[in-house]
Amino acid sequence: MTSDTETGGITGTKDKDYNLIWYVESCLANALRLETYIQDAERENDSEVAELFRKAQADSRKGAELGKRLLGSRMGG
Repeated sequence: MTSDTETGGITGTKDKDYNLIWYVESCLANALRLETYIQDAERENDSEVAELFRKAQADSRKGAELGKRLLGSRMGG
């Protein structure tokens, strides 16, 4: 689903920039959420599930870092 309308006039931020900001925030929020899931799995002594969530958490952190670098370079610092 795509839109031909730029909504930056409403938000004050171009869609592509807003999307990048949203992506970073979502990755960071996911990393936090996964910490709870890891703790839940560990509490149940399920190391297999805990490891899955640790890997997903690492991927979310990586995505956030890549996004933050890109944001920094585009916003002058």
